[in-house]
Formats: sequence, C-alpha cells, structure tokens
Amino acid sequence: MQSNDARLFLHALVPTLAVGVIAAAVSGVVAGGQGAVGAGVGTLLVVALMGSSLVVLQQTAKKLPQLFQMMGLLLYTVQIGLMAVFVLVFKDATFFEPKAFAFTLLGAVLVWIAAQTRGHMKAKILYVDPDSAETKTPKTAGPAT
Repeated sequence: MQSNDARLFLHALVPTLAVGVIAAAVSGVVAGGQGAVGAGVGTLLVVALMGSSLVVLQQTAKKLPQLFQMMGLLLYTVQIGLMAVFVLVFKDATFFEPKAFAFTLLGAVLVWIAAQTRGHMKAKILYVDPDSAETKTPKTAGPAT
C-alpha cells in the first residue's frame, strides 16, 4: 500500500472507529449489552467492507488505471447493497440489538465516506509525475534567427 493510500485509510478509519465506540456506549446505555454488541458488529462490518474496497481499488489503479473511476462507483454500489443485505438478514437477530446495528452501520458509513472525502481533498497527490518527463529542447526545421 502506498503511503498516501495508507494515510487516506487511517484518516477514514480513526473517525469511524471513534463513532463506533460512541455508538457502542450509547447503545449499551439504551439497549444494554446486546445494543453494544450490535453497534460493535456494525462498526466492524463497515471497516471491513470499506477497507477491503480501498485495497481492491488500489489494485485496480495499478493494473487497470482506465477502469479506476468505474470500479470506484461499482464498489460503492456493491458496498451499499451488501450493507442493506446485512441489515435485512440480521433484522430479527437475537444475539444483538438490530436497531443499534442498523443505526451504527448507517452512521459509520456516513462518517467513513465523509472522512475519506475530506482526506482526498486535503491530500496533495500529484496526478502528473514531474520527474518522469524528459526535458527536451524543441527542434526547429529552419534556421534560428
């Protein structure tokens, strides 16, 4: 992982985990231990899905840079779809509080996307490598005057 990608990952991971801890504490107070477990599972799911998509997107950028933007849009669509599937599958779960899970999942996703967007805006990533261009002097066809 390149240093700027690792930095972007950390800029998204830290606020998301902070929101997860806050959500677990609030859910624990409101819904008891099952609420805290639901919030923890929701946070871990967001970190796993969003983090893995960042790795997939990085590999796509290396191997097929022309597909980078399309792959990013596809990954976000798949992530939101998978999270909706998880919410539907676990809506009647008894080992954690489904509402705490769903609200934490939503909050963590929004925080991850906002933090990742802010990280991209603040990052100073060159889109042109200035050292790769060879400095050539222009050749003229006629005599110089």
